[in-house]
Amino acid sequence: MAHETTIYGIKTCDTMKKARAWLTDHAIACRFHDYRTDGLTPERLGTWVDALGWEVLLNRAGTTFRALPDAEKQGIDRAAAIRLMLAQPAMIKRPVLDFGGRLIVGFKPDVYKEALLQARPAPAAN
Repeated sequence: MAHETTIYGIKTCDTMKKARAWLTDHAIACRFHDYRTDGLTPERLGTWVDALGWEVLLNRAGTTFRALPDAEKQGIDRAAAIRLMLAQPAMIKRPVLDFGGRLIVGFKPDVYKEALLQARPAPAAN
């Protein structure tokens, strides 16, 4: 049974463009979900946070996070991180790749290769 692969992120992000190009170049069918325009439910984000931890998902290096007032950057906990990411999806590290329920955050070609290419079933012998 094939797993649906979905890549979540923001269309204009350079890292997203690289990840999507890699998927295309390796003939991996993938649905794109732009959480800036298509939205992101609190339930889905909560599932990601439960699986990965909010610290992995919150992009503290991005300009959106850095532009926050210092008071909002201090003492962040799970609830505050989720609130920030839902209010401003650009604060979510990109991409988030959901491959059959397995989540990969960020784009590293070696990680994608190991997870996606080596997980493919061998072609049937003729």
